[in-house]
Amino acid sequence: MKTIVAIGGGETFEDNTLINKRIVELSKKSKPNLLFLPTASGDSISYFDQLGAHFSQFGCNCDVLYLISEKPTQETIAEKISNSDIIYVGGGNTFRMMKVWKKTGVDVLLREAYEQGKVLCGISAGSICWFKYGNSDSRKFNNPEAGLIKVTGLNLIQALHCPHYDSEADRRPDLKKMMRKTYGVVAIALEDCCAIEILDDQYRIISARENARAYKVFWRGGVFFEEVIEQIETYQLLNELMSKK
Repeated sequence: MKTIVAIGGGETFEDNTLINKRIVELSKKSKPNLLFLPTASGDSISYFDQLGAHFSQFGCNCDVLYLISEKPTQETIAEKISNSDIIYVGGGNTFRMMKVWKKTGVDVLLREAYEQGKVLCGISAGSICWFKYGNSDSRKFNNPEAGLIKVTGLNLIQALHCPHYDSEADRRPDLKKMMRKTYGVVAIALEDCCAIEILDDQYRIISARENARAYKVFWRGGVFFEEVIEQIETYQLLNELMSKK
């Protein structure tokens, strides 16, 4: 089963405990191998320490793939990805992360991991990466005054994604402008502690905080639409979510 869980944000791993437990459940293993990709954070060691402390509570064997600080061989990269049951991508600079992935061939290996049924997940940059496009703050890492940009992801989900929809004030107005110039797809905007869980051609919205919401955002006939995506237990058809209806 092809599986993606994209999380809109959260200050700590504990903020998303309910979502993270679901990620582990989706692996269908009591002690899954979780591989962490902290590329977007510049291979932050403390970030991996935090992840390991959190996910080990749920029986995960946690490993990390450093692509910037360690320069691993292609064999090492392929082996780590192949041995994983869950691949969790951390937040940070999405634009730089995608460049590193393409340079190292990780983009190709992640697409293969998707086809093989590994659980792909992540937060912020680690949620954008699974989509066709993303609303990203990548320029702000070098210039805090810089605006948001549209970045290209792995295109496993045929939509544009905007994380931090409630916690960062510039996201909502910028997404409205960005979508006016983005044709052929809708946007999925997620508030912090909210996630979209996709299993093959179906989806549902899950959250770790009361009232954390997801939205479908698009323009049609010159009219702007921002619709709350209903959060219910049953799975819905993904192609209906992706249509401008």
